[in-house]
Amino acid sequence: MAPSPHDERALLADALDRQREEVAAILDGLDDTAARARLVPSATTPLGLVKHLTFVERVWFHSRVAGVPRAELGLPDTVEESFVIDEEDTVASVRATYLAACERSREIGGGRDLDETYSSHHGETSLRAVHLHLLTELARHAGHGDILVELLGSEG
Repeated sequence: MAPSPHDERALLADALDRQREEVAAILDGLDDTAARARLVPSATTPLGLVKHLTFVERVWFHSRVAGVPRAELGLPDTVEESFVIDEEDTVASVRATYLAACERSREIGGGRDLDETYSSHHGETSLRAVHLHLLTELARHAGHGDILVELLGSEG
């Protein structure tokens, strides 16, 4: 059932969850080798994109909103490092970690007021702004993932 057009919280949550599904779908049908493939000059790979977006969930919801220090969450120091794929990373493990991070983000944001604010490098940021930032970040990278998957299909 679609959320009421007058329920801002439900609309934001629904839009965010649809983008989260698109991100998880980047890895659908890819084996570990394909998911690691570098098809562009940057370090961007399908697996790296999903790993980066796990980082994004954790930075914005787990650290900024919930107040857990980044070091305690085991977050890399830079955005670039969030794309790095480790030997033990697999499609299954990265997807599971991403989905768990999304679930935790839902729990963190669920009972809070959209006008509640948090400190960030942007200054004070509302929960509403966090939702909007994540929506744009997830949509942009889901599009990147679609292109990478399309390129993988043209290589086969």
